[in-house]
Amino acid sequence: MLNTFFGLFSRDIGVDLGTANTLVLVRGKGIVINEPSVVAIDRRTKRVLAVGSEAKRMLGRTPADIVAIRPLQDGVISDFDVTERMLRHFIDQVHEQYTLVPRPRMVIAVPSGVTEVERRAVQEAAMNAGAREAWLVEEPMAAAIGAGLPITEPSGCMIIDIGGGTTEVAVVSLGGVAASRSIRIAGDEMDQDIVTYLRQRHNLAIGERMAEEIKIAVGTAVPSPNGSAAVARGRDLRSGLPREVAITGAEVAEAISTSVNAIVEAVNDTLEDTPPELVADLMARGVTLAGGGSLLKHLDQLISQRTRMPVSIAEDPLGCVVRGTGKVLNDIDILRRVTVGLQNGRLLRR
Repeated sequence: MLNTFFGLFSRDIGVDLGTANTLVLVRGKGIVINEPSVVAIDRRTKRVLAVGSEAKRMLGRTPADIVAIRPLQDGVISDFDVTERMLRHFIDQVHEQYTLVPRPRMVIAVPSGVTEVERRAVQEAAMNAGAREAWLVEEPMAAAIGAGLPITEPSGCMIIDIGGGTTEVAVVSLGGVAASRSIRIAGDEMDQDIVTYLRQRHNLAIGERMAEEIKIAVGTAVPSPNGSAAVARGRDLRSGLPREVAITGAEVAEAISTSVNAIVEAVNDTLEDTPPELVADLMARGVTLAGGGSLLKHLDQLISQRTRMPVSIAEDPLGCVVRGTGKVLNDIDILRRVTVGLQNGRLLRR
């Protein structure tokens, strides 16, 4: 009966509310929105000028009366009002593309380490943005479901979801989390590492966008003497004039080594907390990487070396979490088992 009832709402949506990007999946249609989690606002009128890609292009380039804001930091809401307006914008976009029920049901992925207060903030932002119901699912669980791992079987599987603000490590068995770690070190921290490295080693000030471009172009977890180089453009700290320098993959590996090692440590700490029987399962099945950070060159090899287990990257690692929320929407039994937070993970509109 419940499956029939929920099946009527074929336009419910799943949301991966990420620090770097927000992805929205419409039930029955797939991923319809994949935009940066950035909002540009007029300081004087408080009016939203742009959201997503258009707003991201404004980062570091706005005049005094316009500010480009990333309303989520380290995977949680840092600006409630702006997050709500961003969510409402994305929901309105979906409304324009598809005919939805007046208030869609939403499943939202959140980091496993968030507090009850932070969970409530996410749920209330979703409700105020127009949701009829707001359910929360932990990101590693959503990523494991989206990656196609057998989470309901009596055997262990490990997922490592490396996003923009957080890295989530979890061992899942029988629909629950047997061991996990959530650290606020991920892609954004690596970008900041590159900014700091260039400032200290080359006396060059660059922005976060330039750092991200360098990471994507030549970033690697394992230094290679024959690696390629990228051009970093910024301001010379001595003369104050524009300058560019070449930075190699080996230098980037050195710059981000502290963050990469923290991620590997989180994986090892999780393994230490995992029951021996599940560790045996992991040795046979291996570890799955998801999230944008999993695309860092040679990261899978480094984790494999340090853990002595096979490591693979999920198909469509960027979309794993939001696809997981979509699968949760399609199965009420999974929805009941994996959602978390208030009222068993749900907040209803009164």
